[in-house]
Amino acid sequence: MNTTEKYFEALKSIDDWVIVSEWAIKFGKLYPAVLEKAEKEAANQANETTGLRELAARISSSISRGAYAGRLEIDDSERPRKVRYLPKDQQAAHLEQEIDDDVAPLKRDEIIKLAVQSFSTHDKYRVNEFEAIAKQLKQFFGLDFEVDHSAALLNPEAPGAHSPENLQLLLKVHNGKKNNKNWPRFSLDEQRAYIEAATQLQSLVSSRFDIEMENQVLDSLLTRLKEVY
Repeated sequence: MNTTEKYFEALKSIDDWVIVSEWAIKFGKLYPAVLEKAEKEAANQANETTGLRELAARISSSISRGAYAGRLEIDDSERPRKVRYLPKDQQAAHLEQEIDDDVAPLKRDEIIKLAVQSFSTHDKYRVNEFEAIAKQLKQFFGLDFEVDHSAALLNPEAPGAHSPENLQLLLKVHNGKKNNKNWPRFSLDEQRAYIEAATQLQSLVSSRFDIEMENQVLDSLLTRLKEVY
């Protein structure tokens, strides 16, 4: 068994999501001789490092070059990314899902283009305002808001429509977790409270990002949102 496969055997022994450094620690426990060799090699390097860091770097490189393609699941929605072993009986379904995910933007674009053809001028204005407000929340407050379809366009059971009445603003991290699920649309008061809570949290670290939290700007954006919601 080569070292790459030994890395994978270590992952198989972990029944959960792990970050690469945790994977490397598990590998070192299972294959102490390889860890010892990596420690010696690290000691001879010009830059300060350790055997475990070298193992983690090698595992990360193996993932990036696709050495375990189709055999593990990757969650890179956050950093550091997480991975977990994918049993053989789940690999085919996972591959099919990945293909669906890759072509989903094209499906979504087709649905949106078709819907826009029947939009009134006011509908177009409302959708444009949602998109503009999301961009300006990013521009002025450093918050990654996205325009979300509360009833997802690609929900397999009850797909939603591309219409202003189906739109809401979600932080990117929440929208990513929502994916193609259908969520009840925020009421206007809930949407306002959600945005205000996000900006309030951002204000705690705004000075570190050189962001000026202007309440007047926020009030203006929320007023515009009320008009099109």
